[in-house]
Amino acid sequence: MHHRSRTSRPLGVAIAAVLGLGLGVPPAVAAPATDPDPVPGLVAGADTAAPQLVTGLAERAPGATAADAARAHLAAHRDRYRVDPAQLVETGTERAADGRRTVRFAQRHGGVPVFGAAYLVHLVGEGDGQRVESVGGKYFTGLTAPTAQSVPDEVLRRLALGAVEDPAAREGATAEDHGLVVLPGGTGRLARHFTVRGTDPAAWGTKARAVFVDATTGQVALAHDVRAPYRAQDPSIAAAGALEPAIGTAPDVHGDRVRVNLGRLPDGTYQLTDLTRPATITVYDAQGREELDFRGRMPADARPASSPTPDFPASAAATGAANAQLNAATVDGFYRDRLGRRGIDGGNGPITAVVNVTSFGERYRNAAWDGRKMVYGGGSDKEYPFAVALDVAGHEMTHGVVEHTAGLVLRGQSGALDEAVADYFGNAIEVTARGLSMDDPRAALLGESLCRTGTPESCAGRRLDDRRTTVDDYVGVAGDIDSAGVHLNSTIVGGALWDIRRALDPLTADRLVYRALSEYLTPLDGFVDARNAVLAAGRSMGLSRSQLRTVAGAFDAHGIKEGWQRRIGVDSRLLLGDIPSGLIAPDAANGRWVAATTEHGFQGTLGVLTGAVSGSAEPVALSPQDGRSHGWPATDGTTAAWVAQGEDASGAWGWEVLARPIDGGRPHSLRRATDQMLTHLRVSGGTIAFAVNDFAAGRTWPALSLNGAPAVEIPLPDGHHAADLSLRGDLLAWTERWKSGERTVYAPTVYSVAEGRVVAQYVLDGAVTAGQTRLAGGRLLWVERPEDRSAGGSIRSGAVDGSGVTDLLAGTAGDRRDITGLTASDRAVTFGHAFRWEGGAVRNTELPKLWQLPLTGGTPERVSCNRGGQYAPVADRGTRVLWLDATAGRTDLVARERAAGTC
Repeated sequence: MHHRSRTSRPLGVAIAAVLGLGLGVPPAVAAPATDPDPVPGLVAGADTAAPQLVTGLAERAPGATAADAARAHLAAHRDRYRVDPAQLVETGTERAADGRRTVRFAQRHGGVPVFGAAYLVHLVGEGDGQRVESVGGKYFTGLTAPTAQSVPDEVLRRLALGAVEDPAAREGATAEDHGLVVLPGGTGRLARHFTVRGTDPAAWGTKARAVFVDATTGQVALAHDVRAPYRAQDPSIAAAGALEPAIGTAPDVHGDRVRVNLGRLPDGTYQLTDLTRPATITVYDAQGREELDFRGRMPADARPASSPTPDFPASAAATGAANAQLNAATVDGFYRDRLGRRGIDGGNGPITAVVNVTSFGERYRNAAWDGRKMVYGGGSDKEYPFAVALDVAGHEMTHGVVEHTAGLVLRGQSGALDEAVADYFGNAIEVTARGLSMDDPRAALLGESLCRTGTPESCAGRRLDDRRTTVDDYVGVAGDIDSAGVHLNSTIVGGALWDIRRALDPLTADRLVYRALSEYLTPLDGFVDARNAVLAAGRSMGLSRSQLRTVAGAFDAHGIKEGWQRRIGVDSRLLLGDIPSGLIAPDAANGRWVAATTEHGFQGTLGVLTGAVSGSAEPVALSPQDGRSHGWPATDGTTAAWVAQGEDASGAWGWEVLARPIDGGRPHSLRRATDQMLTHLRVSGGTIAFAVNDFAAGRTWPALSLNGAPAVEIPLPDGHHAADLSLRGDLLAWTERWKSGERTVYAPTVYSVAEGRVVAQYVLDGAVTAGQTRLAGGRLLWVERPEDRSAGGSIRSGAVDGSGVTDLLAGTAGDRRDITGLTASDRAVTFGHAFRWEGGAVRNTELPKLWQLPLTGGTPERVSCNRGGQYAPVADRGTRVLWLDATAGRTDLVARERAAGTC
């Protein structure tokens, strides 16, 4: 129940191209100004000359099939759509109950799939009488990215695993390879797509990560959470052919006997399989096994819930198996009878649910669609098994419907839209089945029937009448938290859809939202795209002008209109907008900053920019445009250093540490490597430090370059690793770790560059981990946290000669605080402060926010009152701090001179 895409923005060139080359002015545009048509006749695409949406058409498109007619129409109007039909692959045709067809095309670039790119053509009629009514989607016209991979497969796989920053989480992790894709935006980036998942419960929980690694430079280009660790076809789900239909009874979670449809096996036993429906429904009993065992696959030894007789025993009530079957049938019936859909996949494919799963030995307090089936937890002392809630079942099964129609990407706005549609239909199904009025206080609640104790409002995971808007309530967050806010922001759109259902006839509203989902939305669509899709669907359904104005008004009331991001207020100063990746931290010192971006003419690969923290001049490029990706920048305000990845002038692929004066001069090389990853650069005076990660040896150690000389390595004992480097003057610090028996030991360490030896090492006692280290004010600072997470994180300060430790910020028992970033000047310590998510709804108060306290200790104050996520803080001088801020629905480099105080 519980990833960044932009909304479309007008492009003057695209509008001129479309209007000037024969499209004409659609009827929606030509309406009288006193009564404007709320349905847009033309919506320009973002980062493309192809329009996002064209409506108001009635053009003949003869063809033997709908796909033939659609392709011919696009070819005949290339000046209008700027789409090359040769780069389109048909992925399916959706036929509506009234005979309308929507042909979906996926874009290819030189034969390589373009991530999330889909273009749709809507037709009516048959054969030679076919007509095109509207066209739209996302087709990217500016792609020039190469289609041949230059980085070896194994290196890309290791880089995908290396995107997992926590060393403990990386141990035992695997990377499943899904092949090449082109990531859109600008000229595009050729990337290899991996699913990374791990086995450490504390680090991964039930998560998996989609990681896209640039196949020409090795740079991690995109990463976000995904729903299922596995997607391979699984033959282990029992075939229904060996079963005979039967009828029996089973207890629901309240202990009441209900009638269930069963399948009788040849041995005379019965299983919970409903063979009476076009889409067979089967419920499996996990018998308390781990939820991870069932994510995206079915274990070979898993079996459906069964009984020796057609009357299941009373003990079956505890699993919610009967509720899972009945709810699945109700949801399937809603889609089938009310909306004309043939099952979750649209082709009467089997419907499968698993009940009674656990999570790392504890009861699983959630439900999920894993890409193939529903998975339900057993609840808790306060909650019934999650299979009991009809709206939860409708929500999860709707995720399956979304996957087989619009295919919305689970990240940022598109992921929030996925959640919003699932919320809408989950509640609509329950309200319809129970005969509730839309004015009933329970109608807008999701999951309220899970309560064993408490009120429905206390159990509800979300409510669709919370009146949230984009400008007042949108929470910008990086991709590693809630997949960039998919649950945090879902009710903004879900609330608008629910208001439409309140204002229109509910059946009309359900058909309207379903048509928008199945016929107009595409994988990367955002909030404004959803508005346009629903309005276009309403036009195709024949809604009146008054009804369409009502629909537009619902979106207006929730702030879903063009340009809403620009109206979100912040208290920080913008230095560099729309940074493409929050994975690479900036750096700053003595009034200058450095950051990695794809903007300013870097042609799709990362480049390093520098600018004044005062913002007094335009940023300038530091790195050359040599086809490589340049990132991990560091500076002391005078010198800048960074890492280049890709093929150099000689054609050799690898990593290279480059440095140059920040105010001019040519970059010079300090270290090159083809099988060692070079990261975590630090600069101080004439010294440059970085970490060397040897994949084959499984080791990481520091290296130093003095006054521009080639780098030399600092040897560590066998089995020891170094991370989280910090450099200040003559001192280098890192967190050292090694294995002692079964335990991993952490030790913040100080190394004297002049003496060439370790001068302080604080070996942490007990089950404690150390995070970032920083040198400031003649002290070593580090983040410390208990491995069992029994207390919050703390910040400790040690003398650089190893003579003693004090606490700057102490962790307390039961505190869920995580410290996500640490930086310091000689006056102040700044850190990111978040709360570990422990299930339930993600709240804005749990997102990373920046706090600051004096270097000598004191009471922390909020650095900024910006409501979105705040990441990668960097201290400049005094109390001045720079950071990556996601408040405005994108990642910006911003600054403040001093703490805001209390927000």
